[in-house]
Amino acid sequence: MNDYPITPTPFTSVTFSDRFWFPRLETNREVTIPAVFRKCEESGRVDNFRKAARRMEGPYVGVRPFEDTDVYKAIEGASYSLAQRPDRKLDAYLDELIALIAAAQEPDGYLFTNRTVDPAHVLPTAGPERWSNLVKSHELYNCGHLYEAAAAHFRATGKRSLLDVALRSAELIRTTFGPAARHDIPGHPIIEMGLARLYRITLDRSHLDTARFLLEERGRHEKRPLYSFVDNPGYCQDHIPVLEQRAAVGHAVRAVYLYCGMADVAALLPDPAYAAAIESIWRDVVESKIYLNGGLGARHVGESFGDPFELPNLTAYGETCAAIGSVMWNHRLFLLTGDSKYYDVLEQTLYNGLLSGVSLQGDEYFYTNPLESDGEFRFNKGSNARQPWFDVSCCPTNLSRFFPSLPGYLYATTGDSLYVNLFVESRAEVEAGGVRLELLQETDYPWSGAVRLTVRPQRPVRLRLLLRLPGWSRELIMGGSLYRFAQPFAEAPSLRVNGTEVDIVMEKGYAVVEREWKEGDIVELSLPLPVRKVICDPRVADNRGKVALQRGPIVYCVERRDSRVPLDSILLGEEASLVPTSQPELLGGVVALRAPEFTAIPYYAWANRGPGPMKVWLSNG
Repeated sequence: MNDYPITPTPFTSVTFSDRFWFPRLETNREVTIPAVFRKCEESGRVDNFRKAARRMEGPYVGVRPFEDTDVYKAIEGASYSLAQRPDRKLDAYLDELIALIAAAQEPDGYLFTNRTVDPAHVLPTAGPERWSNLVKSHELYNCGHLYEAAAAHFRATGKRSLLDVALRSAELIRTTFGPAARHDIPGHPIIEMGLARLYRITLDRSHLDTARFLLEERGRHEKRPLYSFVDNPGYCQDHIPVLEQRAAVGHAVRAVYLYCGMADVAALLPDPAYAAAIESIWRDVVESKIYLNGGLGARHVGESFGDPFELPNLTAYGETCAAIGSVMWNHRLFLLTGDSKYYDVLEQTLYNGLLSGVSLQGDEYFYTNPLESDGEFRFNKGSNARQPWFDVSCCPTNLSRFFPSLPGYLYATTGDSLYVNLFVESRAEVEAGGVRLELLQETDYPWSGAVRLTVRPQRPVRLRLLLRLPGWSRELIMGGSLYRFAQPFAEAPSLRVNGTEVDIVMEKGYAVVEREWKEGDIVELSLPLPVRKVICDPRVADNRGKVALQRGPIVYCVERRDSRVPLDSILLGEEASLVPTSQPELLGGVVALRAPEFTAIPYYAWANRGPGPMKVWLSNG
C-alpha cells in the first residue's frame, strides 16, 4: 500500500516525563476527557442517541446538526487515552456508549440523530430529505468524525464494535456518492481524512476512491441550488476545483481539514498534483495569513481567512480548532517531504495558538484566541473569559482528542533515517534501519535549549539521525517572510556526540549525524534562547511600528496587571532590556521576561489568571 514516505512513530511508543507537557496530558486524561463526556450527557448530545435508538422518548435536543460529533470526538480522545493507560471504568463506559450508537444507526448504515429521532421535524439546516442540503446539514461531517473515532477505538482496544458501525456507514456513502451516483460535497470536510483511516485499516480501495471523489467534486458549486450560506462558495472551499486552488480562503477550520484530506490522498494514491496544490496554499498562508501565535482565521464573520495581510489583533478569530487542524496539516506536509519548515509552523502553533485554547485546570476553553484584549470586547462567544462549554463545542472535544496524540509528533523514520522533531523529556521505542532503538530524551524545553539524547539500539546500526534545528534558531519564523527578527543573533546552535563537538551538516532544516550507533551513544544539542524582538511585514496594518517578543518557540504578551504604565505607552526600542526570569510558582512554572516597567508572560498563559487587557504587539520606540 502506498502511504506517506516518512512514518511517524506511534504515540503509544513514546512516554512523556517532562514538566511542561506531561502534566497537561495527565490533566487531559483526568479532567478534560471526563468533563467533555459529562457535558455531552448534560447537554442532551448522548440523549439524542438514546432517542434515535428508541430507548428514550422526546425531541432532538440541540440547535446544530453536528452535535453528534462531540460524542465521537470524546470517544476518539478517550480511545487514545486508553491506548496509553488502561482504565476499566472508561473502557466499560465506551462499550455502553458505542452500543447506544450502534442501536441508533439505521438498518442501511445511515447515522444522523437529528433526522432519525423525528424525520418530520429536523433542523432547517438538515434539509427535508437525506443528503438534500449537504453544505449545511453536516451529515458527511458527522460521518468523518465517526470514522476517526472508530479507527482510534479499534487501534486502542482491538474491538470492532464502533469500527463495524463506521464500515456500514461508509458502505452507504460509497453507494450513494460517486461518478455514477450522487454528485455533491460536504460543506465541512473531514470525511476525507476519516475514509483514509478506514482504508489503512481495511485496505478496501473503495474508501480511498470515495475520498478522492468528494475532493474532486468541489468547484462545481453552480450545480448546488441549495448552496447559499454566506453567498460565497469559497466559504466551503467550493469556488474552484481543489487541484486548482492556490490560496487559503473561507472558513479556516473547513479549509485546513480539507488540506489534510488532500495530503492523505496525495500520499495514498500517490498523486503529486495534490501535493503541489497544498504546498501552494501553505505558502499563501505563511506569507500573508497566519498570526504570530500560529492562529488562522482573521474574521469572526464566517470564521474565515481574510485577505492577504488582513490580521487584526483585537478582533482576531484564531479558532482553537483551526490551530489543531493546522498542526495536523503541517505534520502531513512534513511526512510528504521531510522538510522542517512545516514543523516550524507546527511548533509555533502548538506552544501558542493551540495551547491557549484550554486552561491549566483543563475544563475551561477559548474558542477564539486574539492577540490583543481590551478587557471589554467579548471575543469568546459572548464572553472575554474562558468558558466550560459552548453551544458549538467543537473546540473542547477537539482538544480532548488532540492531547493524547501529541507523543506521536516527536519522532519519525524512513529507511535508515530517524527524525527528531520536537523536544520533550521522554522515552521512546523506535524502529529504524531494521533495528529497534530506545531513545531517552532529557530536556527542560521550551524554557531551556539544552537537549540530551541517549541512543540505545539492540545492536550497532548505521543510521542518519536528523535533529530539527527550529527555524527561530536559524533566523526564520514559521517558514515565511511575514515575520522576521528585528536584529540578527550571533550565537548559533551547537552539537556534540559523545562529548565531542561536531560540525553541523544541514539538510532541509535538520542537523544530520550519520554514523554507526552503539548502546549508550549520547547526542547533545544546544539551542541558544535569547529574547528576540519580532517585526511584521508593514502591509499588516495593525502591526506597523510595533514589535512582539519571542523566546524560543514561546510568544509573549503583556497584561495590564503586570505593567506600571498603560499598555499603549510601552516602548520596546533597541535599548529595551528584557531579562528572562524563572517563575516556578506562576502558572505551573514559566520563564517570564522582566523589564523596568512591565513583565511579559507566555501568551498561552495570560487568561489563566483571569483575562484582562493584554497585548502581544507593543510600540517600537
